[in-house]
Amino acid sequence: MNGVKEQVIQMIQSLPEGVTLDDIIAELYFKLQVDAGIKELDDGKGVDHKEVEKRISKWLTI
Repeated sequence: MNGVKEQVIQMIQSLPEGVTLDDIIAELYFKLQVDAGIKELDDGKGVDHKEVEKRISKWLTI
């Protein structure tokens, strides 16, 4: 697996021409959050689909 530096370089190179620094930072932040979520799932910290439905149903009722 590539190191973090190489992954960031590849990600930046995949962005379109004219990309701004804000765009790059947003992409990096998005990747950070996705990676953190995947790690939580791998660690068994995810929420079961049925539990999510139960929680959301409480938000939707007044």
